[in-house]
Parts: sequence; structure tokens; C-alpha cells
Amino acid sequence: MARHTFFCIDGHTCGNPVRLVAGGGPRIEATSMFERRQKFIADYDWIRTGLMFEPRGHDMMSGSILYPPSSADYDVGVLYIETSGCLPMCGHGTIGTVTMAIEEGLLRPKTPGLARLETPAGLVLAEYRMEGEYVASVKLTNVASFLAAEGLEIDCPVFGRLTFDVAYGGNFYAIIEPQENFPGVGGIPVDMLVQASPGLRVLMNDAYEMVHPENPGIKGITHLQWTGPAADPTADARNAVFYGDKAIDRSPCGTGTSARMAQLHGKGKLKVGESFVHESVIGSLFTGGVKEEVLVGHKRGIIPTIEGWAVKTGTSTISLDERDPYMAGFSVTGSGVKRYPRP
Repeated sequence: MARHTFFCIDGHTCGNPVRLVAGGGPRIEATSMFERRQKFIADYDWIRTGLMFEPRGHDMMSGSILYPPSSADYDVGVLYIETSGCLPMCGHGTIGTVTMAIEEGLLRPKTPGLARLETPAGLVLAEYRMEGEYVASVKLTNVASFLAAEGLEIDCPVFGRLTFDVAYGGNFYAIIEPQENFPGVGGIPVDMLVQASPGLRVLMNDAYEMVHPENPGIKGITHLQWTGPAADPTADARNAVFYGDKAIDRSPCGTGTSARMAQLHGKGKLKVGESFVHESVIGSLFTGGVKEEVLVGHKRGIIPTIEGWAVKTGTSTISLDERDPYMAGFSVTGSGVKRYPRP
């Protein structure tokens, strides 16, 4: 019986966890991070579930694994692992990963202050600002984001008939704004959003097909972004992003903020050069911006920026032991216990 050991650096980005796997990740030969992601999903997803879910993680856990980049155009490759899957891109995860990798000496960019990251979704630029030996903030230039569909309707078993938009910011988000049957984040218990979201996401994906126009391997609504007015007077809006089986993002969500800005830009409510301060359910803030307009396939989109901070909280050596019946992790949901498959 084998024991698989991983050295991890833990931290959080504006409240949401990031577990950087600094040692023990599987060697995967690939020509790009997107191909590496596909191979990881096919052969090593038990590592993701074992490290992210109980008993070694929890419902909100998110993480990453560093890899050599596919070319000299990048400083490092990043694979994203979290409870909602092996994602094409994760904004809060990138801010946390860059912060800890720089502080721990795992990442030494060719240009100090600027890391060029190869992600499964494409090139992501990370400008980081140092204060002594610590990274004070990270500003991401994210992948092209766009409004995919607007004015869609769905019958939600918890709230009733809802209208929503879908936007892409590295993942596909259903964006639900305040309306007759939804008073907005802050006007309803967060527990109700957790209750409503899993089944609603299934209904949305059954009713509407979302496929990236330039990469058909990226498809499906994976996140729900419930929105509302900001509580902080310095913020423009507030959100509660649902992911996984029962997780609400504690940060304002990086790819979610990108998707939200793409939605607002697509509806003529946010212009190039304007900023957008996004508030999370715990009150932490990301500062977003629209850098430029681009075309994504036939869709009019934007290049968004997101700035936030992260803090290292500790290190750990985690083992996935084949003698353990819960080696690949489990989660306890409203419908029962879900055990994840072993290798």
C-alpha cells in the first residue's frame, strides 16, 4: 500500500483559502497547461479531492500546483484545484499562489514585480508589490472575459422565476441581480443561497448550453454569482459566489469579478478605463478595472484587471494513504455523503 505525500503552503486571499502544493504533485508531460489540466482530470483527480475535501480540507478549500511552463514566454505554469473542480482559471487562487510562491522563493520571475503565468485558460499577468520581504498586493491582468448571454429565465424551486445573465471571466458564471423574487445579497440569509444554488445550477445547465467560442473544452456554468448593493461605501457592488457543492466564496472572487465587469461592460454600464470595487460577503474588497476591449470569437469582451492581497497562514505535510478508506476525500451534503473515487 502506497502513501502519497504532499508539502503544502496554506494561506488565504481576502478570506478565501488557498492551498499551494509546493511538493509532491504528479509529473505530467504536456505541451500546454490546458493539456496538462485534461490529463490531470483523467488520471489524478483523486489528488484534488483528497487534498481539497474532508478530512484534509473543507467545502471552501481551493488550491494550486506549480508546473514548469510550456515555453520561455511564461515564468511558471499553474494548475488550479478546488472543491468545484480542476478549474481553467481562479482569480483569488492566483493572488494567493503568487503571494506565497514569491515569499517562499518558489517563483522568481524574469522581470521583478511581474509574473507571467501559464494557466489552462491562457496567459495571466500578475503584477506584485513588495513591502520588505512580503507581497503587499497582487494585480492580475486576466484572460479575455465576455457577456455570453443575457435575459435568460429559469424556475428556481426556492425563489421562483428568476432572470439571469451568463458571463465568462475564466469560468462561466450565472449572474443573478436583485429582482422581484430575489431581494439581493444582504437582504436574504446566505444559507438560503447555499440551499438554492446546487439544484439551480443543474437546471441552468440543462436549459442552456455555454461553450467558450475559442476553446470548446471550456463549457458549462460552474459558478452562481448572487449580487446586491454594497455595504461598504467605498465599494460599487456586493456578491456571494456559489461554487462546489455548498461553498460561498469568502473573497469577492477574481474570475467572478472579471465576469461581472464583462457583464456590466456588455450592457453599457462599465467603460474602458473605469474601475469597479467588489465586496464579498465578509466585507473584503477586490479592485477591478477594464483595461481594454477585445473580441472573443464573435463576442465583444474585455481584458479585466483584479487587485487584492493574500497572507500565508502555515505549512503542512499531507499524506494520502491507500490504507485509508477516505483517501480520496468525502463531502457531506444535503442529499447525503459523497465519497470520491480512489485511483
